[in-house]
Amino acid sequence: MIKIYGMATCPDCTYVDEQVKGNGKYDVIDIGAHVKYMKEFLRLRDANPAFDAAKRSGAVGIPCFVLEDGTVTLRPEDAGLRSRSNEYEGAACSLDGSGC
Repeated sequence: MIKIYGMATCPDCTYVDEQVKGNGKYDVIDIGAHVKYMKEFLRLRDANPAFDAAKRSGAVGIPCFVLEDGTVTLRPEDAGLRSRSNEYEGAACSLDGSGC
């Protein structure tokens, strides 16, 4: 099973969530739903180099995918999904509109 960490208020996350609804291959974890999910995500984010670029740019690093082999990635394509296209330009979590 592929874990997906995200938040309901993140446009990139909701785009991914729509792709996996009803698909038992994915486990979507809303890190804003409970502090235990936020802590689980932060432990992963603090320790994994996949988040280095996101942290440098001030991004949260969601959606985040933990693949079945334990690989952590921020690329939906690595989890068999699509990234949000430019048609949603401007809808972002970052203050500068660059992403989440």
